[in-house]
Amino acid sequence: MSFPDTKYMGSKQAILHFIFQHITKLKFHRVLDAFSGSGCVAYTFKRLGAEVHANDFLRFAFHTAHATIENNSSRLTEEDLANLLKPNRQARDFIQRTFGPLYFTPEDNAFLDNLWANIQELDGPLKRSLALAAGCRAAMKKRPRGIFTFTGRKGWDGRRDLRLSMEEQFLIAAQKLNAAVWSNKLANKALCRDVFEVDPVGYDLVYIDTPYISPYSDCDYTRRYHFVEGLCTYWHDAEIMSRTKTKKIRSYPTAFSTKAGAPDAFRRLFNQFRQSILVVSYSSNGIPSKEQMVQLLREVKPSVMVYENAHRYSFGNHNHKVGDNNNSVLEYLFIAR
Repeated sequence: MSFPDTKYMGSKQAILHFIFQHITKLKFHRVLDAFSGSGCVAYTFKRLGAEVHANDFLRFAFHTAHATIENNSSRLTEEDLANLLKPNRQARDFIQRTFGPLYFTPEDNAFLDNLWANIQELDGPLKRSLALAAGCRAAMKKRPRGIFTFTGRKGWDGRRDLRLSMEEQFLIAAQKLNAAVWSNKLANKALCRDVFEVDPVGYDLVYIDTPYISPYSDCDYTRRYHFVEGLCTYWHDAEIMSRTKTKKIRSYPTAFSTKAGAPDAFRRLFNQFRQSILVVSYSSNGIPSKEQMVQLLREVKPSVMVYENAHRYSFGNHNHKVGDNNNSVLEYLFIAR
């Protein structure tokens, strides 16, 4: 069992050791990963023997968690994979018509249109999530930096991930996700909700890694990953902003997206889960500041410990930030009890 390498902004995969060297000192059985994102933290909790509930408001993050956290046994068989690749007469051409050359070749667009139709014929929601997660992973692997905030071949450097076809990337992704499926014999769950709608009762520990704004970037993950987010529903009920160059979908509102609103959003969040141990991953680039975060946590918890770890992100949130020293940050881990 191994969790696939991640290509996701803000993923904590590179600093899991730093996070869990402190978390493993705590006592917990049921855990909520409130903003599960790439899924690597929730998966580590699962490996530690916790009953894990992984929540994210983004559908493509939900399907990754559904496929690897909640899923204890379902895998895509060789027959499933063959059926996912076969031509489907019911396949539409929405991706080909809507996105054209913006992100992928005509062949790759046609593959995704056909894949969506075949996914609908899979037996059971867990297998459908596995296939959707693999499709999303394939699409992200085929984009420089894994994001959809720019079009064309910007950043195209000839690396293997970019040269492989979408079908090849999908099969690799399916294999990696299959390898991540295992059972810790507990009733793990994947949720796709606004965090303020999650019932707080019953969690010994809540891990919080919100999308947070900084002086250098926003926290609009929908904008960065709009293509794979739309792919998860084949853009059903997703409003495509047709006048934008990227054909992005309208972003979901979040209470953490403004400098003025973020402190109160954190206050609400900490108060909501005040009965649980609160473990918060955060960055020295974040707003509110470290000192403000400690103060907010102390409103609901008598003890707040702060641990620090130097970390450099491999890419920035905007193209002009790539290689910028602002990507060198201190990663904070707040533990409030």
